[in-house]
Amino acid sequence: MERRGCERAPLTCCRGALLTALLLDTSVLIGVERDGFDLDELIDAADEPAIAAITIAELGVGLEIASDKRKSARRQFLDEVVATLPIIGYDVDVARAHTALLVAVRTRGMPRGAHDLIIAATARATARHGRGGKPHRLHRPPGVAVRLPG
Repeated sequence: MERRGCERAPLTCCRGALLTALLLDTSVLIGVERDGFDLDELIDAADEPAIAAITIAELGVGLEIASDKRKSARRQFLDEVVATLPIIGYDVDVARAHTALLVAVRTRGMPRGAHDLIIAATARATARHGRGGKPHRLHRPPGVAVRLPG
């Protein structure tokens, strides 16, 4: 898993194309680890991917409950993710975005998983596009641009 992009100014890349800041949903990384998807095929050359800190916890759970034969590979994968992708923490801006999303899903009667909302809030607070691996994972939360597979 090699990070794509170039080492130039943070807002331009690859002959001046505008970067798309992406926040990868955990399902994308699970697809890479479990199903052998090529992350470079899922991310455009002009994308700047990152993950929410909660994604480390979700992947860590998969590591801890894995069978002995899968544990080593999952540990290596998680270590590579941490070393390769920027990790965005849960700060005050993310908490405020999380509040807005919690209110939106409750008032609209659209329940979402707690971790999914934290990932969406992280994308919203950092003006990143959410990159989901499965259409049902990032159900276009208010204020979050979502890029689905395809």
